[in-house]
Amino acid sequence: MSMFCYQCQETAKGTGCTIKGVCGKSENVVNLQDLLVYTLKGIAFYAVEARKLNILRPDIDKFIMESLFSTITNANFDKNRFVERIQAGLTLRDGLKQEIMQAGGTLPEVLPEAATWTGPVDEYAAKAALVGILATENEDIRSLRELLTYGLKGMAAYAEHAYTLEHQEAGIFAFMEKALAATLDDTLEVGDLVALVLEAGKYGVDVMALLDKANTSTYGNPELTKVNIGVRSNPAILISGHDLKDLEELLIQTQGTGVDVYTHGEMLPAHYYPAFKKYDHFVGNYGNAWYKQDKEFESFNGPIFLTTNCLVPPKDSYKDRLYTTGVVGFEGVKHIPDRADGKSKDFSALIAHAKTCPAPTEIETGEIVGGFAHNQVLALADKVVEAVKSGAIKRFFVMAGCDGRMKSRDYYTDFAKALPQDTVILTAGCAKYKYNKLNLGDIGGIPRVLDAGQCNDSYSLAVIALKLKEVFGLEDVNQLPISYNIAWYEQKAVIVLLALLHLGVKNIHLGPTLPGFLSPNVVKVLVENFGIAGITNVEDDLKIFMG
Repeated sequence: MSMFCYQCQETAKGTGCTIKGVCGKSENVVNLQDLLVYTLKGIAFYAVEARKLNILRPDIDKFIMESLFSTITNANFDKNRFVERIQAGLTLRDGLKQEIMQAGGTLPEVLPEAATWTGPVDEYAAKAALVGILATENEDIRSLRELLTYGLKGMAAYAEHAYTLEHQEAGIFAFMEKALAATLDDTLEVGDLVALVLEAGKYGVDVMALLDKANTSTYGNPELTKVNIGVRSNPAILISGHDLKDLEELLIQTQGTGVDVYTHGEMLPAHYYPAFKKYDHFVGNYGNAWYKQDKEFESFNGPIFLTTNCLVPPKDSYKDRLYTTGVVGFEGVKHIPDRADGKSKDFSALIAHAKTCPAPTEIETGEIVGGFAHNQVLALADKVVEAVKSGAIKRFFVMAGCDGRMKSRDYYTDFAKALPQDTVILTAGCAKYKYNKLNLGDIGGIPRVLDAGQCNDSYSLAVIALKLKEVFGLEDVNQLPISYNIAWYEQKAVIVLLALLHLGVKNIHLGPTLPGFLSPNVVKVLVENFGIAGITNVEDDLKIFMG
């Protein structure tokens, strides 16, 4: 096989992509990503040793964070960017080793090969073939190493969003480096790696709490909001991804230009933040989840700005209107450089481009209601508690996570439609697009779909559950009338899952398929200890949940 990748839910045949990624990545890009991760493990090995000497390198913390983020599914498809990162990583690694030695540190006589390898660019492909996923022969060790690595990728994504808003925690970086280095240690057995995976869940909670603080302290607490899904007659820019700082700077620079700004995909929840409501040219949400962009980007007519992952290989019909930034990349697509010297990113080219384009073609009309992050829901706590006590609300269903291309994901639409009228859906992430435009009504003024926001706002759902546990005087969060039927797609969903496990949540149903990177024995551990299960069909699953 020319490559091997099974980090996303849509991996070929549920076992692994071996010729080309279902996501659209070429074998060269996949292999270079493997080599970059391997390089990061070598850097992490020295970072752990450096911390013992109180040598702290924020530049290395940042490099590891951003590099892990760049390898998330649907983030970067540009092989040249990965070559540059590998080269930069080797330089950082060797410089850190030298710093340790100069400080009088001692290193093991036998170093991990990831901490010593080097070579010219034309040898990268051959090297990648030797250090990829399948280099770990033991299936269970491989499974746990990859589960841990994918959790770290999700953690890195959320840490990067918080970092952009000048919020960071040293402990999160230290754990990421410890865990990466641990995947090189052949003395660690299954039990050791299971413990590390569960510890990753603890830091998953920490990083989502950090990002929640970063977002709300900067832009205010999300509030109940109606978002327009129609269009106006002005030229416009469509912003997708997750980065709120990019959105803020874009809104400031488009003020008074006659150019409107619309959100797409995971940027929809930006409308819920008070700070963005003052911009009268921030007019609505266009389209649906990430995988429909190949059609929706065509009809939008104006420039599209990708701030984070959720990119799919663009069609020629709109490729010249696509712009990326940060860790996102695609060969031949224009890229907005990072901030320099404390200045904002420069969106002048994007704005000028928009002015030459026709207004968006309308594809739907109406409104979406959202903004039910923990602060808003807790403000309604008395109303919610009374509805539960009176029996008006019998059960909550957490249906957070990701959307995707597979036809089997229609299960989540059908499941939402089939839920009894006395149930409420708690959601976050792009999974909501499977049901957030359905007319499911309300219960005593409480909408039956409560959207907390982006995938990272799954933290809000955990806060809500813990608060309800306290209000009802329960000892265990699993005693609440809450069921978890979660869809997953990529690595941010992995860290959300691990965070929920850390919080003690059990009996989570995960679909539309269980991860291909979980070996049968690892699945058995998750089933026996946490009650993890897959999905079957709506009728049978409802009997289980409601029973």
